[in-house]
Amino acid sequence: LKDLLIRAKVYISLPAIKSNSRLTRELRLRIKELSRAIGDAAKDTDLPKSAFEKLKAMEQSLEKGKQIQDNCGASIKRLRAMLHSTEDQLRVHKKKTTFLAQLTAKTLPKGLHCLPLRLTTEYYTLNSSQQNFLDEDKLEDPRLYHYALFSDNILAAAVVVNSTISHVKHPSKHVFHIVTDRLNYAAMRMWFLRNSPGKVTIQVQNIEEFTWLNSSYSPVLKQLGSPSIRDYYFRAHRSNSVSNLKYRNPKYLSILNHLRFYLPEIFPKLNKVLFLDDDVVVQKDLSDLWSLDLKGNVNGAVETCGESFHRFDRYLNFSHPLISKNFDPYACGWAYGMNIFDLAEWRRQNITGVYHRWQKLNHDRQLWKLGTLPSGLITFWKRIHPLNRSWLVLGLGYNPNVNQREIERAAVIHYNGNLKPWLEIGIPKYRNYWAKYVDYDSVYLRDCNINP
Repeated sequence: LKDLLIRAKVYISLPAIKSNSRLTRELRLRIKELSRAIGDAAKDTDLPKSAFEKLKAMEQSLEKGKQIQDNCGASIKRLRAMLHSTEDQLRVHKKKTTFLAQLTAKTLPKGLHCLPLRLTTEYYTLNSSQQNFLDEDKLEDPRLYHYALFSDNILAAAVVVNSTISHVKHPSKHVFHIVTDRLNYAAMRMWFLRNSPGKVTIQVQNIEEFTWLNSSYSPVLKQLGSPSIRDYYFRAHRSNSVSNLKYRNPKYLSILNHLRFYLPEIFPKLNKVLFLDDDVVVQKDLSDLWSLDLKGNVNGAVETCGESFHRFDRYLNFSHPLISKNFDPYACGWAYGMNIFDLAEWRRQNITGVYHRWQKLNHDRQLWKLGTLPSGLITFWKRIHPLNRSWLVLGLGYNPNVNQREIERAAVIHYNGNLKPWLEIGIPKYRNYWAKYVDYDSVYLRDCNINP
């Protein structure tokens, strides 16, 4: 009786039944009769003697409904066809979305294209004496706090510097070493000449001036210029593959991205350097990092245990014997973005030599795909000093659910991922942490229509 009652309520909601007013009235009557017959009955013996008659009457009414209802088998086939079609469309749209997100991440917005052009034009109107920075005598003083920043993004570099110096107690003791490419060199210098960060010392260098950094010395530089790498990035037939799009980002072709492995050569007279990526924002004074005892390790970094995307097996090819014999697939990874490096220990352990050896072994990209984190995991294997997690919070460039309290407490927040805060696709709720260190009143930003 209860099953029939459920069926009747379903039937009466179907379009074919609804259009038949006579059958609709009949089913409503049967539902009312059956509901009264069941009442509060908990078992069959509680039912009235008329219940069986009501059951038969309901069955007859439902049979009428079944006869005028569409064939269920045909409906199921149509629904399945619709479902498969929708799933195919969803896969196509997901593929397009992934591709467009990657494309947007690689594309320079008009404002950020205009900015270096505007700055470069003005830089070359200066005379030679106006093109120099002050306090160049501090650049090699190992007693000061030295930062390394490698970037071709002027606005991003400005935010890193502005956010850092806004929290330091003694600005005159802090030195920023910014290395950029030839295209942005004049613009980067002009920005910091016109936007002098107080008593902080600034150095802007052109990577082209590092004559020691050539293909005969650096295996990665030789590989980046090889035809196979160019083919890997630019052959059109490869664009059909979505799975490896993140590894096909042209940023990996830039030696700026690999310059972090040559810190002792860049700073031969320094003992410690704090490396900062250009997609970070500093929220606290970082001075204590220079006094940390790294206990014989080379790299002070925040470990990422518990975050599976930083496990070794997600970045290295453990089906290759060279990897499986030398590393643990479940080893705890660490973050590149804010790292304190002991350059004296680096030189003693010949870390650059370790990096070169593994780069040569990976000439065919069988050990890992492109990028600096996999090579960093290998190069600094068992040479990491773990920092407290409060020093760095990751994920603001891809994860909309980063813990708000962790963001507020962090010394540095990292917009790693494609959703950078200077792009329109950036995650809105995180943008203000970055934007508050941008001087939108600057004449250069106004001229290039760069707005909050």
